[in-house]
Amino acid sequence: MMIIDCHGHYTTSPPQLQAFRDEQLGLFAEGKDTSLAKMAAISDGEIIDSIENNQLKLIKQRGGDLTIFSPKASAMGQHQADLKTSIAWAQESNNLIYRVCELFPENFAPGCQLPQEDGQMIQPAIDELRRCVEMGFVGFNLNPDPSGGHWTGKPLTDPYWYPLYEVMMELDVPAMIHVSGSCNECHHTTGAHYINGDTSAFMQLVQGDLFARFPSLRMIIPHGGGAVPYHWGRYRGLAQMLGKPEPAEHIMKNVFFDTCVYHKPGVELLLSVIGVDNVLFGSEMLGAVKGIDPNTGDYFDDTKKYVDQLDLTDNDRYKLFEGNARRVFPRLDQRLSTLGL
Repeated sequence: MMIIDCHGHYTTSPPQLQAFRDEQLGLFAEGKDTSLAKMAAISDGEIIDSIENNQLKLIKQRGGDLTIFSPKASAMGQHQADLKTSIAWAQESNNLIYRVCELFPENFAPGCQLPQEDGQMIQPAIDELRRCVEMGFVGFNLNPDPSGGHWTGKPLTDPYWYPLYEVMMELDVPAMIHVSGSCNECHHTTGAHYINGDTSAFMQLVQGDLFARFPSLRMIIPHGGGAVPYHWGRYRGLAQMLGKPEPAEHIMKNVFFDTCVYHKPGVELLLSVIGVDNVLFGSEMLGAVKGIDPNTGDYFDDTKKYVDQLDLTDNDRYKLFEGNARRVFPRLDQRLSTLGL
């Protein structure tokens, strides 16, 4: 059995990437053409060093095998600058992810970020998704709030998103519904905005009928589904009040959560309420919470330890660690099969 982590970000990228972004945003702030920003060369050795001494080291220490790896979520920054700038930023970020996964094909599979801009056309996001899938990417991060915490855009059930969903079904790739950084001082990025985004996305799906129109669409709501498992009764009751079917029938054939919940009771609740068939193993490592829990002596984001302590059948453990990821990410399954894994 493989241990597949569905949720990892390149938070340790070489400094040239952030320097490129800083140059972009500096030019934008000065009213200058952001295409003047140039990405400095990054050697394979620099990439290898940034991975072997960070994510790969911890993956091996914690007993993992492979991570679906995407750009740093809080840095996607779709609320910053303009669409042209976002396109160039997404391309450079995704190209670097591609290189990581080519250097470590048995340890990382690529996921991409999309160029999105609040109130702007969705076509550049579709173009980048197609480009990345042609390069071997297995999934992508979809930001439900490109405004960065102000929620001025359209809900996920709005026709604005339909062209992207059609391409998702055509390419057979799932989306992880993941916000980026918050520019709203009321919403801490990882402590509030991330969880707000997860919870808001789920409620939008409760209110709509998206999967009747797009029956093979697949979405992963990360961070354990936000507040949803804890308030499952609330969402069942709201669905009833709205004249919608039970969420288990209405939504959960197409929606999945991950185990990025940083304590054992939270993971237990997630699995008991949502069920193992709709949960993928994830850690978000290295990500939002990097410290050690003084109550256990273990890292908060070592989520495998929480799962290992649970009384699961062998089949359920397989689903959680490997089977569900291969099912939800069919291009990952193809990639691993090609590698003989």
